[in-house]
Order: sequence, then C-alpha cells, then structure tokens
Amino acid sequence: QVQLVESGGGLVQAGGSLRLSCAASGSTFSMNAIYWYRQAPGKQRELVAVITSGGSTNYAGSVKGRFIISRDNARNTVYLQMNSLKPEDTAVYYCNTPWAVNQGYWGQGTQVTVSS
Repeated sequence: QVQLVESGGGLVQAGGSLRLSCAASGSTFSMNAIYWYRQAPGKQRELVAVITSGGSTNYAGSVKGRFIISRDNARNTVYLQMNSLKPEDTAVYYCNTPWAVNQGYWGQGTQVTVSS
C-alpha cells in the first residue's frame, strides 16, 4: 500500500498562501485517488479536496476557488495550493488514500495556522 507524509504547513496571515505537499512511497501511487482532509480543534475531520488517478479534482464548497489540488506522478507527490487563507482554514491537514481512510489509518498531518 501507498504510504503518505504531509509537509508544508506553518503560520500565515489571513490572505496569505501556503502549499502543502503529500509525498508518497509505493509503486502504485499513480493509480490512487488522493484526498486532502483537515481537522480543526473540536471539530470533525472534513474532506477538503480530491484528485483522482486521472487528474480530475473536486473541492469542498468552503475552499472552492481558493485551493488547488494537483499531482506530479513522476515525483510521487500531491500538492494542495492554498490561497486567500482565512482564520477558519486553521487545522491539521492530512492527505490519504481511499483505502486508508476506510481502514481508519491516518498520518501525522501538517499544522496550518492562519492568523487574523
């Protein structure tokens, strides 16, 4: 199975941008859809963006038009470009495969903090 490691989080002011990376190991990476989720303190984990193996994308309404998910199969990496960040985007961000989500397996995530 594909194993994923998130990076790129940090502290940014409202209106700023960050790019998160999700680095994968495993030869089947290109065959997997990849999800980005986030979990804010005291809230349930929510799906933010999806990219399929074919490159189709979908977004939660709260981030549509601000976030862009992309993948580079040659680098075994998925990115989440986050623009026009808002304080409500503050959360731990996780990338995952559909299989791992169904199994309840999650990585460490990367913290994104947006100050007002």
